[in-house]
This record gives sequence, structure tokens and C-alpha cells, in this order.
Amino acid sequence: MNTFGHLFRVTTFGESHGPAIGCVIDGCPPGLEIAPEEFAHDLQRRATGKSRHTSARREADEVEILSGVYEGRTTGTPIALLIRNTDQRSKDYAAIAAQFRPGHADYSYWQKYGIRDPRGGGRSSARETTMRVAAAVIAKKWLKQRHGVSVRGYLSQLGEIRPQGFDWNAVEDNPFFWPHADQVPELEAYMDALRKSGDSVGARVDVVAAGVPPGWGEPIYGKLDGELASALMSINAVKGVEIGDGFASVVQKGTQHRDPITPQGFVSNHAGGILGGISTGQPVIASIALKPTSSLRLPERTVDVEGQPAEVITTGRHDPCVGIRATPIAEAMVALVLIDQALRHRAQCGDVGEVTPRIPAQAPVDD
Repeated sequence: MNTFGHLFRVTTFGESHGPAIGCVIDGCPPGLEIAPEEFAHDLQRRATGKSRHTSARREADEVEILSGVYEGRTTGTPIALLIRNTDQRSKDYAAIAAQFRPGHADYSYWQKYGIRDPRGGGRSSARETTMRVAAAVIAKKWLKQRHGVSVRGYLSQLGEIRPQGFDWNAVEDNPFFWPHADQVPELEAYMDALRKSGDSVGARVDVVAAGVPPGWGEPIYGKLDGELASALMSINAVKGVEIGDGFASVVQKGTQHRDPITPQGFVSNHAGGILGGISTGQPVIASIALKPTSSLRLPERTVDVEGQPAEVITTGRHDPCVGIRATPIAEAMVALVLIDQALRHRAQCGDVGEVTPRIPAQAPVDD
């Protein structure tokens, strides 16, 4: 499927090396001010070619609004967004058009469709995520204006390296979205050595949605955490999703994991802001694990489309760590889930209003 969401529905289309990529957003509330230049910030955050640590591909990523916006405001009708591809190098894939890259989607696409577009991975390329980020620009703006919700992410692990401190202000000031500025030189050296070796590495990205009201989500099949997990797992190269403490919960005792509630607020947030599939009013916290890039210039065994043994070497422009620019993509999927859940909650429970007691998101910290 290429459509995501229930009331706020996003359908994406296009391939990595096709003439354009795009999306259609159906169900956006009317009256939201939006202009083409508002997409630039997040699209540049996601873009390749910004530093030597990502793919050298440089796309203009200029958004064309084809429908659904009149005199700078959404009309409530389908919004069509288009981005022209301007920097394809399809010749880089000519040598491997008849081979399956190990760890890539080449073989599975071939088995499903009986045909595949080998240029840059076609639909399985991370280029496709550009339109998710574009759609989420609208979602983020509506969430902020209507509910005061902010969605921010950061790189929380690069290979074996973890942050030794945390400062939100540092995240946007380096090409890694890293929350501890003093470690950036260490990351630079690590990536330089990795790129020289021809290998790749995985990463972890954390996303925090603050200001989410309590009550969003559904008790069984539309759980907020379930839909976040599905949305985040749909991102290319994601192999794991955690909500709150995630897999760390395995070794925790119940007395440690449960989040005490006081009239002054929740004492902790091991649950990641979701209980029973429904938001609690605490920050919603989700994390993703991204696998190492499989397109490498180091040779590996494979087979060709005839089933014969072959050796594959992938040339061209690739990220040695896709996680470095995955932060805005993860933010986008969280925002798209939240706006959809917000609209569904309004449709069913909008008349319920604010229920008491309304516990603060966090208890005051003792001095």
C-alpha cells in the first residue's frame, strides 16, 4: 500500500530516479495557512549532500503545490505536492541491474512483482521519504497551532557511540542531529574512518512529541503506540521500534517500570506517554533502530536474475549511515500519526471535553 492514515490520509508516489516524486494529502482541515517556502526547512534537514557524511546527491527539493490550497490557505480538498528529481545518476546502477544486492530490497521486490526498477532502488529508495517529510510540514503546523504539540527528534546512537550529555539546542547545530556538541569531532572522525573503509553502520533515532493531550488513541486496533510502531517501521532501513523504555523493560521490575502518579504530575515516563494505547498527556517518546546501509563498494556474494552465482559491488552515491539524516523522517511519521489520531479523537470524543482530574505531564523536580 502507498496510502497512510485514516482521516488524514497521505498517498505518496514516484521513484528515486523517475522524473518526480509527490504525494496527495486527503483530509487536511481547511483554513490552515501554508506556503511553498514553509517546506524548505524540514526538507533541507532531510536532504543529502549537506556534509561529507551523507550521500553526495544534491536535489533542489522545491515543492510545487498543485491543489488544495487557495490564496495561501488549505481548502479541505486534496492537497497535491510535487518535487522534481534533478540530480539522478542512473548509469551508476547499470552494472548491477541484473544482480540482487544482499541486504537490499532487490530480491524481495523481484519476487513480489516480477519486475523492478534498479535505478537507485526505485520505490525502496530513501528518496521516497522526502514526501513524508513534506506532508508532515502541514501536520506539524496544525498540531502546533491547534494543540500546542511539538515533535522533535535526535540521533541517540551512532554505531557504538552514545551521547555523553544532552542539549536540545545542540541538535540542529551539527549535521548529525547529535544532542552533545562536544562529541561532534568524535563522530566526524568515526565517520571519516568508516567511509574510508568502505563499510557502513547502523544508528538509533529518538523522537519526543511534547504537549500531546491525554486521550488520543484507541483501546484495541487503533492504539497510538501500535500505529506509531507501524508508521515508524515503514521507514526504509528501520528494523526495530521502541515506545518509552522499549526493550529495556525486559530487565526492569514492575516497581521500577510503572510511573507513579501524584496530584502534581507523573513522577517518571517509562511508558513513553501511552497507556492502553491511549496518550496520558506525558511526552510521547518513540525510538527507531536503523540497519547499516547495504549498498557497499566492498564485494559480496549474490546471484543474478538467472539464479547464477555473482559478485556484486555497488558504486554510486550512498549514505555510510542512513541514520544521520533519519531524524526529520522519524519526526514526520510521528507527526502524521498524531494528526490522524487527533482528528479521529475529535470525530468520536470531541464532545467529551476535558475530564478531571487532569494530571500534569511531570511532577516538579525537587531542588
